[in-house]
Amino acid sequence: MTDKTATFQTEKDGSLRVYSVRAMQLVWTTNAKLTVAFGLLTLVTGLLPAGMAYVAQLIVDSVVGALNDGLPVRTALIYIAIEGLLVALMAAAQRGISLCQALLRAQLGHRVNVMILEKAQQLAMAQFEDADFYDKLTRARREASSRPLSLVNRTFSLAQNAITLLGYAVLLLQFSPYAVLVLLLAGFPSFFAETRFASEAFRLFRWRSPESRKQMYLETVLAREDHAKEVKLFQLGPLFLQRYRDIFKGLYREDRALTLRRESWGLILGLVGTLAFYGVYVWIAISTMQGLISLGEMTMYLMVFKQGQSSVAASLSAIGGMYEDNLYLSNLFEYLAQDVTEYSGSRKIGEKPGDGVRFENVDFAYPGSRRAALSNINLHLIAGQSLALVGENGAGKTTLIKLLTGLYQPTRGRVLLDGTPLPEWDVEALRGRFGVIFQDFARYQITVGENIGVGDVEHFSDSELWRHAAEQGMADKFIGDLPAKYETQLGSWFKDGQELSSGQWQKIALSRAFMDQQADILVMDEPTAAMDAAAEAELFEHFRKRTRQKIAILISHRFSTVRRADSIVVIRDGSVSEHGTHDDLMALNGHYATLFTLQAQGYQ
Repeated sequence: MTDKTATFQTEKDGSLRVYSVRAMQLVWTTNAKLTVAFGLLTLVTGLLPAGMAYVAQLIVDSVVGALNDGLPVRTALIYIAIEGLLVALMAAAQRGISLCQALLRAQLGHRVNVMILEKAQQLAMAQFEDADFYDKLTRARREASSRPLSLVNRTFSLAQNAITLLGYAVLLLQFSPYAVLVLLLAGFPSFFAETRFASEAFRLFRWRSPESRKQMYLETVLAREDHAKEVKLFQLGPLFLQRYRDIFKGLYREDRALTLRRESWGLILGLVGTLAFYGVYVWIAISTMQGLISLGEMTMYLMVFKQGQSSVAASLSAIGGMYEDNLYLSNLFEYLAQDVTEYSGSRKIGEKPGDGVRFENVDFAYPGSRRAALSNINLHLIAGQSLALVGENGAGKTTLIKLLTGLYQPTRGRVLLDGTPLPEWDVEALRGRFGVIFQDFARYQITVGENIGVGDVEHFSDSELWRHAAEQGMADKFIGDLPAKYETQLGSWFKDGQELSSGQWQKIALSRAFMDQQADILVMDEPTAAMDAAAEAELFEHFRKRTRQKIAILISHRFSTVRRADSIVVIRDGSVSEHGTHDDLMALNGHYATLFTLQAQGYQ
């Protein structure tokens, strides 16, 4: 047995009943009143069919009695009126059920999606860079929002059909107990087939999540404006579109094979129910011709058996569907049960205020990687000091910043802020200490002011702070030239959106870092890569002046800018290879001096 099969078998045999209970609780807590109304209407629709069948018998017998025995016509008309009332009640109840389902579907779909997104906010950065985690997230988002209501619908449908069947069974028992037995057994062959194929469909869905994600990614590349330039310039459209088609063909072959088997067996086993119906049909017809039952009773029994078959099939289908819904709900609850590895401390002030940041023997390796991204990092950063991190791409500079800000947790060693290890800090208090601009900073499709405001969510809509932060980030000049200034919609996704140049976006990002006035550790991780050397030098000098009482960290490949920092750390192969001022490192004549000299030659 493969690992995948073993995993699936464990899930199949394990917690399906628990998932049903949790789904019912989820629907109940979403809207208890609608759930109760749904249940009562289901009870009504379950009771009415047997009553309608019995009244139909009375109508036929009263009509035959009026023709043959001279019974009053009024009796038949009364029964017809009663049947009309029952039909109206049935229609009203079914409309009510549809209303409850529609309202619950909207509320429940929204609630489950919110639960998925809330869980995403609690997870660590490293989990978002794990392919297995993304498979879980994709599976949860694709099916789970509709499955809880589907499970409840089928549960109520099962209850409705069970009530209807009970009424039909009471009527059929008057004819023969064996007719009831045939009615119940005839639907089981197709039920077992449906259940088996539901399991196979779920296995396909679960195992091919990576292929589905590849399809979604290719759709994004082919249809998003931030990829359009390269896709057109390099003529990548046909290549990626063919990959998209190839993935579909592979998935379609599996679906087609399963569908052919499912429908073929469904047809063969469905004929069992058809043969059972016509066998009982002959039996009832012969009994009528022999005078054992009346014409009205024959009509009722044929109707009851035919509709009873439909109820049995619907009941078994509901059970099979509930089983399938449970399988898919396992994706949702498995995702929601994902361990939360974020810091969960309560400290808002460090044990040694003013001590700054310390890295003590810190190692870090990405999940699933055998190679350490950082190794034996020891640093001490204090307020009023500017630090520059230097190294080749992939040396570990950005990883170090992610450890500093608590986005990652060290594999070994610890990071302290004001003498307190990061895991002991309250997450909100910890994040409030940092103002960070990453090289791949987000370009939000919202207004200019809100793009700046995201730097301090507590003052997200404070227009005065927007202006103050934009002035410090050197963005105020070009913002004043925009159509609606700070209310200008940015990006191209929405109407009247204004696109900025790369340099303007970088100043928006820098302003973001100045938005939180309480942040005392400011980080610039190559956010000025698109600027020329003079503009970056001016920006960094401005940055230094605005952060004299804070810890300022700069990552840059331009040594004309780096040399201005109070201290420089050279990261090489995940370790600190050199540490000192520009003059110290040049005198050392090591890796920094080599890189500085090579870059300086390019300007000669």
